[in-house]
Amino acid sequence: MVKKADWLPRNHKEIYDKANRTVAYLTSAVFARIGIAGAAQTWYQNTYMVKYTKFKAAYESWQNPAERTPTKTTILQEAEEEFLPVYRQLYNGFMRENPLVTNDDLQSCGFPKRHSGGKTPVKKPGTQIEMETDTSNPAEVTIHYHDAGSHGIAKPEGVHGGEFVYVVRAAGEPAPKDWSELTNSVFDTRTPLTLTFTGEQRGMILYFASRWENTRGEKGPWNDIQWVIIP
Repeated sequence: MVKKADWLPRNHKEIYDKANRTVAYLTSAVFARIGIAGAAQTWYQNTYMVKYTKFKAAYESWQNPAERTPTKTTILQEAEEEFLPVYRQLYNGFMRENPLVTNDDLQSCGFPKRHSGGKTPVKKPGTQIEMETDTSNPAEVTIHYHDAGSHGIAKPEGVHGGEFVYVVRAAGEPAPKDWSELTNSVFDTRTPLTLTFTGEQRGMILYFASRWENTRGEKGPWNDIQWVIIP
């Protein structure tokens, strides 16, 4: 079976170009035509646009190789990690299933167009993610992940990636007991995922968990909260 490609690119510039294309197309007139108003439009302005603007500024500061620094790279990576989940929410929640949105609208935004004919709805993920960590590099934790019970790295059918949540605490601080305490979030579509930390965080404890997410934005079950000492 041929895997369906993710509509979001992995390259910083391609994400930047696509996001700019989306924002340029979604004018107030387009929103009025496709029925986006009220709380939905408030979310777009106060959540989506805030994270988009932060990502855009970080990319434009980073894009010149002659002026690129490790700090600018880290800022860009963090801004991109915050932006991508809301970019997916915009597509899945506002555009993909909206009957007022045409294929021309989708393509003008840089989103995939709908295919004609019926199709089986994507199922909500029902399995957990299994994870193993690699701490061989200083200040980095690499998480290798796969579907529970599987020996390969293929994601379950209809799943486009995993949501990873984490928090860093000093030794002696209480361990989190609920996933809501893992306040940092990263979305990843291809194993492995590498988290990078500062020198000051070395020796602290990284608590993390994950769950699958399908192409409709539906979440699977959390796995248990795990921990590792940041090398």
